[in-house]
Amino acid sequence: MAPEFGRTLVLIGTAIALVGLFLWFGPRIPFIGRLPGDVAIERENLSVYAPVTSMIVISVVLTIIVNLLGLIRR
Repeated sequence: MAPEFGRTLVLIGTAIALVGLFLWFGPRIPFIGRLPGDVAIERENLSVYAPVTSMIVISVVLTIIVNLLGLIRR
């Protein structure tokens, strides 16, 4: 049980580190949040922002990275 628990802790730590790096460098990436398809609605008492296209791009990039890591691991 201990090796599985250790592996889980390493994966959680890696995920937290990746989120931290994204938050740190996120504002420096110019196209995130400004792609065509990102919805921004601003009214007098309402502000809605849905970065649809940006999230699709991030999802595709992360999927490619995870699949490449899976191929390397085999």
